[in-house]
Amino acid sequence: MARVSHSRKRSAPSKPREDPDARHHPERPVRVYADGIFDLFHFGHARALEQAKKLFPNTYLLVGCCNDELTNRYKGKTVMTQEERYESLRHCKWVDEVIPDAPWVLTQEFIDKHKIDYVAHDALPYADTSGAANDVYEFVKKIGKFKETKRTDGVSTSDLIMRILKDYNQYVMRNLARGYTRKDLGVSYVKEKQLQVNMKINKLRETVKAHQEKLQTAAKTAGINHEEWLANADRWVAGFLEKFEEHCHNMETAIKGRIQERLKRQGSRGIIAGLMQQPVAT
Repeated sequence: MARVSHSRKRSAPSKPREDPDARHHPERPVRVYADGIFDLFHFGHARALEQAKKLFPNTYLLVGCCNDELTNRYKGKTVMTQEERYESLRHCKWVDEVIPDAPWVLTQEFIDKHKIDYVAHDALPYADTSGAANDVYEFVKKIGKFKETKRTDGVSTSDLIMRILKDYNQYVMRNLARGYTRKDLGVSYVKEKQLQVNMKINKLRETVKAHQEKLQTAAKTAGINHEEWLANADRWVAGFLEKFEEHCHNMETAIKGRIQERLKRQGSRGIIAGLMQQPVAT
């Protein structure tokens, strides 16, 4: 820092007001803190951390990540464990240091401990489900240490989970085809058989479609009217698949009926055995 001499009083040209962010010594990195859950770490997370890293020319980015116990209590179950979430952050090129077991709401003690100059996050108010404050970042906003980053539209952990739930059957079918068992996937016996039938139907659809395309090519070569061929072919394919799916549905219904009948018999046997074991009143 330059020293000011008081031996002379000379008028100096007016200078623009100093930016508070410029008070940091150029050789000392500005310590910026960003926190979150970072479940299913995606490019939206990475972009937010990139913005935090680029807030200043010389930034040391600390990233706090809440543990499983805290997250499950205040937000809900995560897909990834805390160790998996920590490790994902360590492999992000914008992150200089990961702080595990981060607090849900920041305190002055935590800021002082880690020598945090600024906290970076998007400006939307985050309701504090722990009850410590109205907004998780209310405290740092009041003391002037909050720096805003922008969210990436179209991607979030919740969106990714919703995509999986929307196409749940397809992902289960894919994993069954790859060798996972129904127990691995938490799928019932009836559901497994239903999905296996669906897999066969889809495979049959693809086979029929491929043959249909070959026949269309042959018909075109032979000079058969294209529109007439398409109408007849589509009608034939639709009728065939309808009959096939009806047969599969009947088979599925029969399987369910047999299972339910077997369960009833087992339940009846259990009741009879229980009665036989009870002492007879005299």
